[in-house]
Amino acid sequence: MPSPKSPKAGRPHLRRDDQQWFFDWMIKETGKVFHFQPDGRGRLPRTVRSHDMIAKHMGLAARRSERLAQAEAEAGHRETAMELYFQAALQYQDAQHVVFQTNDEKRFLHGGLMRCYDKVREYAPYRIEHVDIPWNGTVVSGNLHLAPGEGRKPLVFYVPGCDQTKEAWPHPYYNQALQRGMHAFSFDGPGQGESNLRGIRLTADNYEDAASAAISYLLKRPEVDPEKIGVYALSFGSHWGMRIAATEHRIRAAAAPWASFADKYYLMTEESPRYKQLFAYLTQSSSEEELDRVVAAMTMEGLMDKIACPTLIVTGEYDPRAPLEEVLRLFDQMKAPAELWLLPDQHHNGSVTMKARTSVWEADIHAFVCDWLRERFNGVAVKHPGKVLWIDPAGAGPNSAAVTFKRRWFD
Repeated sequence: MPSPKSPKAGRPHLRRDDQQWFFDWMIKETGKVFHFQPDGRGRLPRTVRSHDMIAKHMGLAARRSERLAQAEAEAGHRETAMELYFQAALQYQDAQHVVFQTNDEKRFLHGGLMRCYDKVREYAPYRIEHVDIPWNGTVVSGNLHLAPGEGRKPLVFYVPGCDQTKEAWPHPYYNQALQRGMHAFSFDGPGQGESNLRGIRLTADNYEDAASAAISYLLKRPEVDPEKIGVYALSFGSHWGMRIAATEHRIRAAAAPWASFADKYYLMTEESPRYKQLFAYLTQSSSEEELDRVVAAMTMEGLMDKIACPTLIVTGEYDPRAPLEEVLRLFDQMKAPAELWLLPDQHHNGSVTMKARTSVWEADIHAFVCDWLRERFNGVAVKHPGKVLWIDPAGAGPNSAAVTFKRRWFD
């Protein structure tokens, strides 16, 4: 971390940097940089013993996966090659993400991500287009996954989390949108992937503006049904997704699992030190005071009642970045038909089936959300508007006729 004597844009010294010694120890012991609550070791190799080592060692793992993929491609094993290139892309994604400056290492690792994903697109069983969209004097990019078949189809506009790039979902062999006859568009908005490499600075309100430019582009595509575009926004993406839903009335439904649209105090001050360090880079703040001002404006206050489309929110009972009372308070401000799925005893990255996962694309929430969006596109009314569904682990899930409605464990 930078010294207080040498601050610079995107890398100012932060008060939370004083916790770096303990943060490094947690990384070494758990293999995680955040979400420490679940049992088991995280994805980081055991050779990683501090935060600064992540980029190198994840990058080395990515290079090995890429070499394996190349060998399988040369052997004529296209399907295996695609799996391995996708794995390498995700490893490069994780490696580049922890480099909080746009330097040679960042460019090398992000270049590996793009190179491997180009191979994924080449070997995928359907057409995936990389698209660049003019916006605000620059361009923003996305991956458009086109469902096969004639005629216009619904589209799921995917907003990744702040720790993801557009390549993280969907997996071409397990594309939950395509399985349901829907296109998927995964977006690198300000603060994500290619936008970071282009020097696009994240502000409190430019993400939804960039998303609107992308939606305008998608509405012109002959493959897309303009009356059936829905936003699917995951993790911190749920903050951006809810702002899109409040300001962009061309969308017909919105889903925000792993809710992160509450007061950002909890994410920046009580969660892992990783997040404030990350957002200093994404916002290119030159001081902690500047960062605090930008983050303070990242809010849904006064916007929840502006959302007009059917909306699904999913949150864990004990998500440290989204205290339940905060989520409920904001949910109660909504006027649109909305329901909240509450996952008891879960934290962030909650699972309806309580199934453990090792990668974002494996999360069971994708299937549930794509089903929910498809029903909205088909004109099915929200089943439980204004209700909080208590998704009991012993129950049959949110679509059961016997689902429980309550807000607290002791209700």
